[in-house]
Amino acid sequence: MRVLPAAPSIRGLTAVVTGGSRGLGLLMAGELMKRGCDVVLLARDEAELGRAVTKLGRLPCGSVRSVVCDVRDGAAVRARMDEVARDNGRLDIVLANAGIIQVGPADALGTEGFRDALDSIFNGALHTALAALPHLRRSPVGGRLALVGSVGGLLAVPHLLPYSCAKSAVAALAEGLHAEEAAHGVTVTGIHPGLMRTGSHLHARFGGDRRREYAWFQALAGAPLLSMNAERAAERIVS
Repeated sequence: MRVLPAAPSIRGLTAVVTGGSRGLGLLMAGELMKRGCDVVLLARDEAELGRAVTKLGRLPCGSVRSVVCDVRDGAAVRARMDEVARDNGRLDIVLANAGIIQVGPADALGTEGFRDALDSIFNGALHTALAALPHLRRSPVGGRLALVGSVGGLLAVPHLLPYSCAKSAVAALAEGLHAEEAAHGVTVTGIHPGLMRTGSHLHARFGGDRRREYAWFQALAGAPLLSMNAERAAERIVS
């Protein structure tokens, strides 16, 4: 069996996770803390952020705090990244994870559904990347930027087309930045997990026959043979 080299220690590094108040973002933040990172969660919902900080605060290592931020607002994202870098004296790791998911036929979701997905998922990743990169280039250990895409962005999924299109754009952004930022000492990684059991059906938006769309998506998102264990996925991504 091939033995992988031990991952370098990230203890003491400053990490930002967007969409960090629930689901995969929350789990990745916990994995970063277990490795000794000082973690800052960014999300829109202040109450959800408060619950996330309370939960993660029980971990015996690392630290966590939260900042309310809508990643669709590029100026707000720049301000928050600047604040984190200033307050912590550094910014080393950024995981761009924020987004939405819409379920339904393309004609039912309409152009507005596609615009919303691109704004939250792609523009959110773009704003996060462009705001973080100047700070990541100054990281003494080499900055690390992860853009969370999806298998659904590599292979379009019917009834998830706004999500698939936006995640496809994230994949292209990650690939391009990976090449461009190597010269600056920043590692950019595109992350493309499959469907995970994170309760995403509880937060999805549905179009068309909403009852039927919810039923099939709930079954898909919770089926062990069709979806990934989210805790294992978060551990692998952070590793």
